[in-house]
Amino acid sequence: MSIAGAPIARIVVGVDGSEASVEALRQAQRMATPLGAKVQAIACWEYPQMYSGYVMMGVEGFEEGARKVLDDAVVQAFGDETPANVSSTLVRSHPREALIDASRDADMIVVGRRGHGGFGGLLLGSVSSAIVAHAHCPVLVVHTPETEADGSKGS
Repeated sequence: MSIAGAPIARIVVGVDGSEASVEALRQAQRMATPLGAKVQAIACWEYPQMYSGYVMMGVEGFEEGARKVLDDAVVQAFGDETPANVSSTLVRSHPREALIDASRDADMIVVGRRGHGGFGGLLLGSVSSAIVAHAHCPVLVVHTPETEADGSKGS
């Protein structure tokens, strides 16, 4: 499979720890395997903004927290054996900017959609909407998988 004649070699996945992002990681791997493509899971972190010159106390561990979210999502998606073609990258940036930037060198970007049911569930989140509008490559938006117990979407 190829896009505009070029083979798909790199699929970027935005990971935030949500069920939808874990499913996005699984779907990217399903596509990548037969294509021989690499999957790069990207999670982002930032320090909170400071307001009016005040320094917030107790604002630490953001990078470590984001690393744990990323590592846990990879384990949720694949278990203890991460596929050889999957890598993880932690980026200090807002997810919108980091993923749009990563899309410049990607053949596809995959993101989860974090809906909350009802009409709200029909809407894309702000990050996935920005990726759809501004990515430099094709985008796949993955929905939260249905739960088996009630057939409804997970949260």
